[in-house]
Amino acid sequence: MERRPRSFYLLSAFFVLFLLFLYGPTLTIAILSFQGPQGGLTFPMNGVSLHWFRDLFEEQAVGDIWGAFRRSFALGFMVMVTTVVVSVLTGLAFRKRFAGSGVLFYLAITSLVIPSILISLGVGLIFNQLGLKIHWATSGFGSQLTWTLPFGLLIMFAVFNRFDKSYEEAARDQGATAWQTIRFVVLPIIAPSLIGVALFGFTLSYDEFARTLLTAGSYNTLPLEIFGMTTNVTTPVIYALGTLTTLFSLGIIGVFLLAVWVMGKRRARFGTDAGKGV
Repeated sequence: MERRPRSFYLLSAFFVLFLLFLYGPTLTIAILSFQGPQGGLTFPMNGVSLHWFRDLFEEQAVGDIWGAFRRSFALGFMVMVTTVVVSVLTGLAFRKRFAGSGVLFYLAITSLVIPSILISLGVGLIFNQLGLKIHWATSGFGSQLTWTLPFGLLIMFAVFNRFDKSYEEAARDQGATAWQTIRFVVLPIIAPSLIGVALFGFTLSYDEFARTLLTAGSYNTLPLEIFGMTTNVTTPVIYALGTLTTLFSLGIIGVFLLAVWVMGKRRARFGTDAGKGV
């Protein structure tokens, strides 16, 4: 049996260390969230229980956890839908070159390289100057779109650059209108990519802190609420909250991946049936 080179073991060890660095803090928080009723914020653990998870569902002396969760979920949904719709429409528009398209493209993605806190500050100042109320559903919504839209646009540009236009030509040859071609041909083909854009939009919004810091107004989103709790909560209940929010994020990702898998199975079955002349 051929021996593996020493570099293989070195790279394997480096990869394991990288995984520990990446997921170690999350695993530590998850473990500490199962502290006993007398447990603290550090090791060693003082018993094992679900006490702090139950405590989350009781009235909290500090903060508004579930209100913040509802706001983050609603804001994430708004950002997700807007990101998908605008990204698709923009991707379709950029399929044909027009004057100024290059400038518009770079302007659209410039916000990715601007510090997030400056975006938050700028949006907040604009709303103040215009006499508009700063609120998570208006100024917060706008500032988060400066983060999610560039990612959605980049994904859709990549998708349409590889899109086979012969499908559209075949649909038009069969008498389909432009709208029918988009609805029944283009959108079903790019549907898995749309799910990816939706996942980016929701998760980036749900976890965003800096761009919401100065634009959420009087009501915190969940990341802001958790940050506030770190300054005045001295029990493992904050770890329990972190564990639940992490599981929720993973659950959302799982739902989106399941949707992509179902679409792939349906597409494969449709292709098989079409090949058999069904």
